[in-house]
Amino acid sequence: MLGAFIIIIAIFLFSLAFYKWATINNDYFEKRNMKFSKPTFLFGSMRDFFYSRGTLADFANKIYREFPNEAVNGLFGFRQPQFLLRDPDVIKQIAVKDFDHFEDRFKFIDPKLDKLWGNSLFLMESEKWRLMRATLSPAFTGSKMRQMFNLVVEVAESVMQHLLKKVENGEKVDVEMKDFFTRYTNDVIASCAFGLKVNSVAEPKNEFYLNGKELLNFFGLVNLIKSMIIMTTPSIARLLKLNLTGKVGESFSHIILDTMEERKTKSIFRPDMINIMMQVREGTLKQETEEKKKEVDGFSAVEESEIGKETVNRAWSDDELVAQCFIFFIAGFETSSAMLTFASYELAANPDIQQKLYEEIAAMNEQLNGKSIHYDALQKLKYLDQVFSETMRKWPPLFQIDRQCTKEYIFDNGSLKFKVEKGQTVLIPVYGIQHDAKHFPEPEKFDPDRFSDENKNSIHQGTYMPFGIGPRNCIGSRFALMELKAILYYVLLNFTIEPNEKSEIPLKPPKMTTAATMLPRTGVHFELKPRKK
Repeated sequence: MLGAFIIIIAIFLFSLAFYKWATINNDYFEKRNMKFSKPTFLFGSMRDFFYSRGTLADFANKIYREFPNEAVNGLFGFRQPQFLLRDPDVIKQIAVKDFDHFEDRFKFIDPKLDKLWGNSLFLMESEKWRLMRATLSPAFTGSKMRQMFNLVVEVAESVMQHLLKKVENGEKVDVEMKDFFTRYTNDVIASCAFGLKVNSVAEPKNEFYLNGKELLNFFGLVNLIKSMIIMTTPSIARLLKLNLTGKVGESFSHIILDTMEERKTKSIFRPDMINIMMQVREGTLKQETEEKKKEVDGFSAVEESEIGKETVNRAWSDDELVAQCFIFFIAGFETSSAMLTFASYELAANPDIQQKLYEEIAAMNEQLNGKSIHYDALQKLKYLDQVFSETMRKWPPLFQIDRQCTKEYIFDNGSLKFKVEKGQTVLIPVYGIQHDAKHFPEPEKFDPDRFSDENKNSIHQGTYMPFGIGPRNCIGSRFALMELKAILYYVLLNFTIEPNEKSEIPLKPPKMTTAATMLPRTGVHFELKPRKK
């Protein structure tokens, strides 16, 4: 009897302690007189996300629109208080001008447990991040992109040949666009990062593609549970040795290192990511002087900050180098294919825009006398750039971005004052801001003319952030844009994108569940109808 009583008391005390631990920060913003989203037990402001209530867009809009008159408000990432920045000037101040206080991203992986995620540029911290950013910056200059562009075109033309062969055989070209573009981006990464020649459209079950899909199952149910444990109780995650890449990640590492060794032994040169990593390892990758012409690479392309131009004298381990190839793979494979899918949807839903874009592409093809598109010619396609700029405005790759405070920070502009403690996170609601009618009238309308020469200069830096903002923006924006533009150039040159019996217009995104993007689980289906020559 006494034993049972002791057990009951122990359970009660443990439950009380657990409840106290889970709710200890719930009054954080109330004490500071700041408006905030009421937290739910354990999940904080994330309950709707994990309970799959609504779509990703619903979730993004809900947290953004809860306090429409506040420049900054509070919410909770599980147990942790976070600051949601809604005002473009506040965002610019924190992410750009005061970047030295917010150098890091929220770290959700221990590099000792997951060498690929943990050692990637995406999650590196402070000084180590600065050094790696400066080390890799020369890999993404215009001259390097020109060298890689031939590899991209080779893949795009190979995809077109496969589709045109279907047309010759009298087949109807019905395509699920996400699958189609994922295969294309997979082949581009295989070529530009690994030096492999793969045709995933013609060979749908090739090993490289299947391994890539497995590696990118980041939002699968098992990985979501792992992620929650890692983010809420990192000590338990370390005890259980949880990571998100597993054996496929190990295989990925072996491919990279074996290829490096083979190229070194046989003196093989190829203008791709592995060659760049070899130069980094040998200390021969040097900074290049470039003219400062942002427009050349497209409106969305980000400029490298002074951090990326620093001279680096540091040796990098194989784990650190392989991790950069990994993050390059992740970004190129998943987000790029999603952007292409959304672009194809908008063109099918807006045939007048598709026709205007085709006319620009056809005129360029005529100038080139039917020869392959080259990098500089691609940059002259202004309307193509407007289409992708608007696609990434309406369907941004990430619905929000975060920055972690690296030293105590006090924001004070006279009318607004708040303190961010070291280790706390500020969130920038990209989707919410880019769908705010104050910044973009009729935000649900797809309108590439927002980014015309006459209009684009009126867009505030803190309201358009598809590739992030400040020095910690996306280093690969130039590569992403040329990869996106190249395939759409060839698709529209040869086909019109038209609805078929499976098409959904308007698009109906799925419940959140395990979806990494806002694309429907049933796919985005269209017919590619060959143009009459």
